[in-house]
Amino acid sequence: MSPGQSGGQWSGGRPPWMGPGRPRPPWWPEGEPWPPTRPPWMRYRGRFARRLLLAFFVFVGFIVLLNIVIFQFANHVAGGPEGPQWRGVFWGWPFFIVLVIILVLIAGRRVRRIAAPVEDLVEAAGRIRSGDYSVRVREDGAPELRSVAQAINAMTAQLEASEKQRRSFLADVTHELRTPLSVIRGQAEGIADGLYPADAAHLAPIVEATQTLTRLVDDLRTLALAETGHLQLQREPVDMATLINDTLAAFEPQAQTKGVTLAADIPGELPTVSADAVRIRGVIANLLANAIAHTPAGGSVRVSAARANGGVTVSVTDTGEGIPADLLPRIFDRFVKTPGSSGSGLGLAIARDLVTAHGGTINAESTVGSGTSVRFTLPAG
Repeated sequence: MSPGQSGGQWSGGRPPWMGPGRPRPPWWPEGEPWPPTRPPWMRYRGRFARRLLLAFFVFVGFIVLLNIVIFQFANHVAGGPEGPQWRGVFWGWPFFIVLVIILVLIAGRRVRRIAAPVEDLVEAAGRIRSGDYSVRVREDGAPELRSVAQAINAMTAQLEASEKQRRSFLADVTHELRTPLSVIRGQAEGIADGLYPADAAHLAPIVEATQTLTRLVDDLRTLALAETGHLQLQREPVDMATLINDTLAAFEPQAQTKGVTLAADIPGELPTVSADAVRIRGVIANLLANAIAHTPAGGSVRVSAARANGGVTVSVTDTGEGIPADLLPRIFDRFVKTPGSSGSGLGLAIARDLVTAHGGTINAESTVGSGTSVRFTLPAG
């Protein structure tokens, strides 16, 4: 980075290639005017410094004029311009002028040091207003200005990250919606064109695709409510042992079909927790569905529970293929899926948000080839 640059900005307001008379660079988009017009927020760059310097010079001029008036009045009272006082003032003026020039130079330097950070802040505000969240401000100048610059840099970094997440989220949602919509359209057009009969076998893919869409919409709604803090929890005293055993019983047929053994280690005296039973059942069901789906035939899935500081810790452990180390830290993010997964990638993200909404924690441990263990803890009521 050259001396005239800081954080991707040029201190002069324009990069070197924007100087007058410069030819259009080869990478400049076709059809765009060259040289580019200055955005509105750059029209005011430098005004602050000029106005500050003008105010300073007016102040210095006023002080000089006041000194002349005072000296002349003093000489008049002391006997007029022929007196020794006038000659002392006359010979003292050159030194006074030199002193004023030195003070002006020093003050001008200070004004520029104060004005430059302010101009950077004004420029950054204009770029942020126009939607450019990549802007960063030099953290220079007075402590107060440095604090403002740090706050702006933190804000723009967060806005930039949020914008990237928003675009990634929209791309992922579009991708997830495309598959079931394609199935529905293909089957419906085939039936309408007479290629397929309107029987149960050809209507089943449409029904299955609509169910997939319904689950996806419900999952997205749950995520949105949880992340905005508007998720309503119907809390009640929940017997965790009963809740876990009932959920295990519901997944027994699925496990038998897959050739996976379900095992449980549930103490009979688990404490009661204050929770939304439907939401927590959904969390356990999601963990069980993932564990069974990623465990080959002949493997096992074990659900265990234990007391934890007055609350309850529930663990779901499988003997499946495990999760790659580079993917493990991100498995609770939206639309993150392990290789070969057929789900939407929202299940663990929803589980995390639901557990967090209850004031609990959730984490995962995994070894490739040995299996995965997902554990969540709910606090005491």
